[in-house]
Parts: sequence; C-alpha cells; structure tokens
Amino acid sequence: MTTPAGSGAGFGSVSWWGLSPALDLQADILPGPPVDPDSEANTEHEIPELDVLLLGSVDGRHLLRTLARAALWPRRRFRFYVLENNLEAVARHMLIFSLALEDPEKMGLQERSETFLEVWGNALLRPAVATFVCAQADRLAHLVPEPDRLAEQLPWLSLGALKFRERDALEAIFRFWAGGEKGPEAFPMSRLWDSRLRHYLGSRYDARRGVSDWDLHMKLHDRGARVIHTREFRRWRDTGVAFELRDSSAYHVPNRTLASGRLLSHRGERVAARGYWGDIATGPFVAFGIEADDESLLRTSNGQPVKTAGEITQHNVTELFREVAAWGRPRAGQGAPEEEARCDGGGTREPAPGPESFTVHFLPLGSAQTLHHKSCYKGRFQLLYVSCGMVHLLSPELGACVAPRGHLIVELARYLVDLRQEQLQGFSTRVEELAQAAGFAPQPGARSSETFARFYKSEDSVPGCIDPAVESGTLTPEALGPPPEALAPPLQTMIPPSEDLTQALEGQTPPSEPLKLPSESQVSLSQVLAPPTGRQTPKPESLI
Repeated sequence: MTTPAGSGAGFGSVSWWGLSPALDLQADILPGPPVDPDSEANTEHEIPELDVLLLGSVDGRHLLRTLARAALWPRRRFRFYVLENNLEAVARHMLIFSLALEDPEKMGLQERSETFLEVWGNALLRPAVATFVCAQADRLAHLVPEPDRLAEQLPWLSLGALKFRERDALEAIFRFWAGGEKGPEAFPMSRLWDSRLRHYLGSRYDARRGVSDWDLHMKLHDRGARVIHTREFRRWRDTGVAFELRDSSAYHVPNRTLASGRLLSHRGERVAARGYWGDIATGPFVAFGIEADDESLLRTSNGQPVKTAGEITQHNVTELFREVAAWGRPRAGQGAPEEEARCDGGGTREPAPGPESFTVHFLPLGSAQTLHHKSCYKGRFQLLYVSCGMVHLLSPELGACVAPRGHLIVELARYLVDLRQEQLQGFSTRVEELAQAAGFAPQPGARSSETFARFYKSEDSVPGCIDPAVESGTLTPEALGPPPEALAPPLQTMIPPSEDLTQALEGQTPPSEPLKLPSESQVSLSQVLAPPTGRQTPKPESLI
C-alpha cells in the first residue's frame, strides 16, 4: 500500500504546533508603523482594550509574539480568548505560558528556551526536561480544581468559562503528565511514532529517506521554507526529535504532552485509546524557524542558508522569552481574571494598567457556534484568528462575535506537504467563500500572502446570509475544496498490533485482534474536522 499524494494523512487529527510563522496580532489591527509608546497617554482611563478570539492557535505562538512586540505599540490591555478542539492543546497552552513566564531567578533564559523547544517540538525528552514537565504538571494539576489559588499564582490565566467536566479532564491530563502511570510503557512514543510512520508511508517506508528529501526540497523549500536543513528534517521524520540541543543519546524519555485520547471502534463498541495522532509530515520548524527579525540569520552562502531552521528557532524563541519576561511580574492589586470570564453582565475588576495587563481565557470545546448567544461576546472581538484545521467553523454565527470593522486572519494550508498545488488553491478559494458568507470582505491594501488570508468585517454584510453548507451543519467535501481525504487523520490505531493494548485501553481486557477503524471511504472531511459532541466525548477518566 502506498499513500497517494494529497491524502493529507501526515497532518494528523491533533495539532501540536502551528503550521505558519508566529504573528504580531497588533500589526494586523493598528494602521501605520509602530509608534513610540512613551508618547502615548498612560492614564488608566485612556488605555484601550484589545479582545482577540483565536480558534486552533494550538501552541500560543501568536500570543507570545504579540506580547513580545507590545512595547512597539501604544499601551493596551490584552484579553485573548482561546478555543481549541481538544483539552490536551489547552493543557499545553498552560504549560507553555507558565514556562515563558517563569521567574528568571528560578530558571535562566537559555534553560527556559531550550526546555520550551524540547517540550514543544520533540517526541523524546532529556531526563532533566522530563523532570521539569512532571513538576509543572503536578503543580497545575493541584491548581486547576482550586480557582482562588489559580488566580493568585497564575493571574494571567482564566478557566472560568470551561465546564466542570472539562476542568476535571484537564486535571486528569496533568496528572498523566506528572507520572500518574509509571514507566515508558504508559506512552511508548518511539513505537507509536514508528507505527504511525509505517502506516503513513506504506510501501514507501523502506525508502523513507528519499520521501523526506522529496517532501523537503520539492515542497517545503519551494513554498518558502528553504532554511530547513536536510539533516534536521530527516532526523525529525525518523525519530520525532526536531531540536537536538545535546547529544542524541540524551533523548530517550517519551514526551507525554504529545499524548492524546481517542475513541476507537472495536467489535461494535467505542473504546478509549491513547496514542500519537499529530503531524508527521511538516514538523515544528515553520512556527519560529523560517522567519527572523535579524536578517543575518537568513543569509545564504553559495545559494545555501548559513543557519538551519533549528538554530533560527532557538534564537527567535530566546529573544521572544527575553521580551516576554517583563509580563511575568504582575503588579499588586491586579484584578482576578476569573471574574471576567463569567460573563454575568456585572462590573468586574480590571487589571492595573501596565505591560503585565493581559489575560488568556479558555473557552469550552465546541462553543464556536454558540458564542453569539451570549451578549458579552456578540460584536466584542476586534480580531478573529482561525487556523487551517478549524476553517469549517467560520460561519455567520461566529462572524457575529466580531466588532464592526473588525479583522479576520485565516491560516492557509501552504505548509501542508500532503496537499497538491491545486488543492491549496481550492482551499484558499473556499476560505474566501466562507469569510464572505460570515460577513467579511478582503482586507483592502493587505499584503499578498500565501500563508494567511486577511479580511475585515464589512458594515453592509447581511446577517441572514448563511451559506447552505454551514446552515445545514455539515460541510461537504466539495464545499471545502480539497477531496474528502485531504486532511483526514490516520485510519488505524497508532498502537502496534503486536503490542498488548492494556496500556492504551483503560479498563478493557486486551482484544484478540488489533483495533480497527472504519474504512477511509466512510470518513468524510466534515466528520474529521467537526468538534466532538458531548455524546462522543470520552469521560475524563477514560483519557488518563
């Protein structure tokens, strides 16, 4: 069996890192070049608020980049509202931000940046980094069920909008990260990665080096990611280790933050399994590794880049953490962010003015189509960001949450190596149609980009103009452009058939045969990308 080009199986069904460079979101909102913030009035009543809704931002790169560049713009209070399609992504958001805002006296800048790179993009960790993850996860597991302590220790974080069962599941995820199940067999990452790779490549597995070279040189390089080096890309494709900052033998502890639960069909029943169902085609190099403010990092010699994507990523993340460090020290008297997320219409305390004035609110899973029912969200957001994996959620209902003349940024599928050029064009065309149906128009004067599509909320949009595909609640494959399998997840469990499944199935006896999923022809794109319903969502205890 050979996976045909355009199958999209390498994208996976769970996103762990972004497939586009990090953005300064203020640059897409404020007209003109940055100004000297010292020239702006700094009294409390003159500090404007910026409300941003992000769907599928996954790794917090846009938030961190926006905070790092905030000193170049007039002072603002930031309120980021993040909506993901799985709680593991929410947990990684929390871990990444707690790392970025760690006290410099407890963890130095270089150690923080290196730890971030390994946790964020490596399938295997060094023992020291794994110990840090366990300690942070144990801390977060104790904070999640205690809102008062959470608001005191992490004033930038708000979980008030999440449902109680989602908070319970979030706590369970952290407890698994903290070593709730001992030993590497609880999450055998190397075997899971290899099994996933074998299924993805099929009969091309023995020629995987040639396949990776083709994908890199004929696709990623041609699409603008020329700084990704052959050696680092091959290593990531083979082992899942993207950033090798130490000797290769030091990476042997499974990265539990890349584990996710999934419901599988077995003998007519739905059973929960844990595995790796993330990206194995593009890699985590695009988010921070292909662009840089320092042009010398992108210099070429004899037509070849002098720096690899890993080196550029390490430099960019280090500078990012250096600039974000000031946000980690909230002033005394700052209001608790929990109060803002309750949406009760009453007065809430606001954070004290200053560079630390930002909060990150996590919204319930699957709430994209119901936000407009709450008056506090209707017409609230100045900016809406939608990732390529959640474009199907762009609808008039979601557009109603954007303020007049507000902005929309949609991530395109440029760096999905499985998609052909005609599929990429069809995806971009469909994004324009969905944006127009949601009440947006192309941003006039926006710079041409194959990575992001930019729109603004047109004042003459008709709220009742709903796309039939959106109104029906199911997007047909023809409606989204690429064929049904374009972004489909792998269609078999990532647990090697020869392995005992007791590590993956909670409370189930090992079946006599490997788990099977429906055939590819039975899985439509709308089913793959649609958020799970409450009936399909496994109970919290089935994910640990």
